[in-house]
Amino acid sequence: MPKSRIRKKEDFTPPPAKQQSIKLNSGRRWVAPLMLALFLIGLAWIVVFYVTGSDMPIESLHNWNIVVGFGFIAAGFVVSTQWK
Repeated sequence: MPKSRIRKKEDFTPPPAKQQSIKLNSGRRWVAPLMLALFLIGLAWIVVFYVTGSDMPIESLHNWNIVVGFGFIAAGFVVSTQWK
């Protein structure tokens, strides 16, 4: 029975590496400062409410001032979803 021909394999040459440029916050530079500002405003609102004995920031809201503070913090989390 005749022997089959042996094929010579070519050496593997990897494809050239592509240089990728990394763009950080290319069009969303406003996201991080706004997110941090909302977090800090919400935290400050709640702290001021507790420190002043519910006289400030808005006395007529009474305990709803806590909801307003957490609303600012929640808005900060909503804005954080836009961060890339």
